[in-house]
This record gives sequence, structure tokens and C-alpha cells, in this order.
Amino acid sequence: MSAQAWMVWPGNAGASMLLLAAVAMAFMYAARAPMHALIRSIGHAVGGPLRMAARWLSTAVAELQQRNKAVLLAKGRQDAGARVKREFERLGALVTRELQGYPAMQRKLLEDITRLEDDYKKCGEVPPTPPEWAEAVAAMAKVQSIGSEVITGVLEELNRSVSAAHEKAMGEYRKAYESRHKILGGFLPLWRSVDKNLQQVEKNVADVKNSVRGVDDHMAKYEQIVAGTDKAQHTLTVSAFTEFAIALLVMLVAAGGAFINCKLIALPMSEMVGASDYITGSLRTSDVAALVIVCVEASMGLFLLEAMHITHLFPSIASLNERTRKRMMWIALTLLVILAGVEAALALMRDLLIADKQALIQSLAAMQAHGASDGWVGSIPTAGQMLLGFILPFALAFIAIPLESLIHSGRTVGGVLLMALVRTAALALRAAANLVRNASRLLVHLYDVLIAVPLLIERVVKRPRAVTEGGKTPRFEHTHA
Repeated sequence: MSAQAWMVWPGNAGASMLLLAAVAMAFMYAARAPMHALIRSIGHAVGGPLRMAARWLSTAVAELQQRNKAVLLAKGRQDAGARVKREFERLGALVTRELQGYPAMQRKLLEDITRLEDDYKKCGEVPPTPPEWAEAVAAMAKVQSIGSEVITGVLEELNRSVSAAHEKAMGEYRKAYESRHKILGGFLPLWRSVDKNLQQVEKNVADVKNSVRGVDDHMAKYEQIVAGTDKAQHTLTVSAFTEFAIALLVMLVAAGGAFINCKLIALPMSEMVGASDYITGSLRTSDVAALVIVCVEASMGLFLLEAMHITHLFPSIASLNERTRKRMMWIALTLLVILAGVEAALALMRDLLIADKQALIQSLAAMQAHGASDGWVGSIPTAGQMLLGFILPFALAFIAIPLESLIHSGRTVGGVLLMALVRTAALALRAAANLVRNASRLLVHLYDVLIAVPLLIERVVKRPRAVTEGGKTPRFEHTHA
């Protein structure tokens, strides 16, 4: 086909192009209305389903939000109820313990107070005063003797009697004050005892107040959850994210421990199941066997914690009767101990295999083996491996606790993330629908730009007619997509 086949006038490309452009413009002008309708229809055909999909996703987001809120509040109500129950049990135990010793403490306080009152009364007893006749005799003793020996003798005798009575009364008075001081000195241990008992009572009352305040806080939280407030929902969501992050971190640590445990027993397991046996091209049977043992240990730990009512992943185990549950607990613990012992033996076997391999390498290299033994220092890695092999199964047994937290919080976290994803998809679809709608409008305008010359001719032709009919200048037809 010749390159000039499209030319109307061969050798004159410019004139041919102008002619073809004029023909195409005339054709496009004639097909203007159907083309506008076609572009609008395509825009509606593409943008309509996008808007419907965006609207459906928005509705799905609202339903998902309601469902997540219901699940979140139900889980929060369950946890808050259990926590309030535990707080009440702790408060009841605290009150029982403190009130159990309160009668004895009260009796001791009453006894101390009674002793204090008695001693106080004793301290208030005034010592007896000398009799009044002694003053009269003392006054007579001061009388002048007027030279009579008889009177002088009587007065001297009275003076001695009065002096003796005075000394006796003063002695009794000092003795009474000494006894009062002794009673006051006895107040000190009683005061200390009363103060100690009162401080203990104050401490017990403060503990009870703190416990009651904690119960009030939990009850307020529980009431907000029951009421379904936004604050409670936000708090539960944040708690779920925090719990999920912590549980995920612990699970990663546990996965690292499981990997180390698997590597620890993979080598001796190759001697049991065959070192050259492969399940696939690169997956050895010994590695799978080691992984299965680790998984069985984790399962035994899971059943053990479930039977001990620490976790609640299996309702069927929780609903067992007490006797069956205890049997299951002991069976799981026995199997876990057996597996731990097996792992310790495999760890020892692994060390022996490595030592044999090292000796074989040295003999093949014609190297002289070390004659001296490493002693107890050389047995440290073996003991460490055996201890690690015995402890790791029990450590993996506790993986059930973070696993339960991860599952329970994962429902909330997954729901929130899914809701955000659906909301983002709805926004993207709505933006795409608007983009298609605006693109259809743009195409309509671009189409009019391509046929601008016929439209100008139409305008020039229609203007005199419009002036004649209505006196108004005709305007271009507005296009709306």
C-alpha cells in the first residue's frame, strides 16, 4: 500500500489534509449529539457502578462498625465483670481477715483504756494531810515556859511528838508521790500499745478504702461499657491494640525459642528417622519430626493450662467435671515431663554426635587428637544443652497465655483494620467515580473543541435568526455530562 494512498490530491499533502480535516469535522459536527450521548452514557456506565460499589462499601463499613462495637463491648463487659468479681473477692478476703482480728484488737484497746482510767484515778488521789490538832500542839509548843520545868518538859515532849508526827506525815506524803510517779511511768507502754493498735486500725481502714476505691473505678468502667459510650469503646480499642502488640511480641519470642528447640533436636532426630530421608527436595524428615515434637509440647502445655482454668480457649475442656479435668491436667503434665526428658536425652545425643563427627574429621585429617581431657569445663556445653532441652518445653507450655490474648485482641484489631481497609476502598471507588464523571465532561468539551469551526459557523448563521425572533444573541449549547 502506498504512503500517499490517503491523499486526495497526490503530491499535495497539505491540501489533502485540510480536505480530510474538513470532512472529518463535518462528520463529527453531524454526529455531535450522538457522540455527546455516547460519552455521557459511557461515563454513567462506568461511574454508576463505582458509586454504587462505594455506597455499598460505606454501608458495609457502618454494619462492620456496629458489629465490631457489639463484639468489643461484649468482650469488655465480660472482662470488666470478671475483674469486678475478683475485686469483690479480694475485698471480701481483706475485710474477713481484718475483721477477724478486730474483736481481739478492740478488747485489748478497751483493756488498755480501762487501765489508763484506773491509773488516772489513782494519780488523782491526794495524800492525807497532817491532822489539825498537830497545829494546835505546835502553837502551844511556841508558848514561853515562864521558868516552870514541868511546863517546859511538857512542851518539849509535845514538840518531839509533833516533830515525829510531821516526819511521819511527810514520809507518807513522799511515798504517795513516788507511787503516783510510778503510775505515770506505767502510762508509757500503755500509750504505745494503744497508739500501735490505733495505727493498725488506721492502716486496715486505709486498705479497705483503697480496695473500695478500686472496686468503684472498675464498677464505673463496667457501667460505661454496659451503657456503650464512645469513651468506653475507645478505651477498649486502645487496650485491645496494646494487648495485641504485647501478645504478638511474646509470640515472636516464643517462636524464637521454638526455633532454637527445633534446631537442638533436629540433629539427633536425623539418627532416628534417617539423615538422608527427605519429604521434599530441601525439607528433611528429621526437621519435620523435630517440629512435630515441639508442636506436641506446645499442645500439651496448652491442654495443661486449659485444664488448670488459666486459659479458656476450649469450652469443652472447661465444661468437664472436676475429676476428669484433674485427670486431664495430670496426664498433660506427665506427657510434658516425659517430652522434656526426651529432649534432654536428645540434647545429650546431639553433643555426642558432634563429638564423634569432630573426632572423625580429625582422624581423616591425620591430626593428632588432643590427649588431655577438658575436664569439667568441657562438660559445661553438654550440661547446658541438656538443661536447655529440659526447660524449653515448659517455657513453650506457657505460650497458651499470649496465644489466647492474641486471638481475643486479634478479633478487635482485625475488625478495625478491615474497617479501615473497606473505608479506604470506598473512598477510592468514590474518587474513581468522580474521575470518570469529570473525564466524560472533559471529553464532551474536547469534542466541541475539535469541531469549533462548524460551531462558529452555526453561531454566525443562527445569530441573525435569533435577533429577528427574539432580539437576543444565541449562545453556544451548554454540554453537561
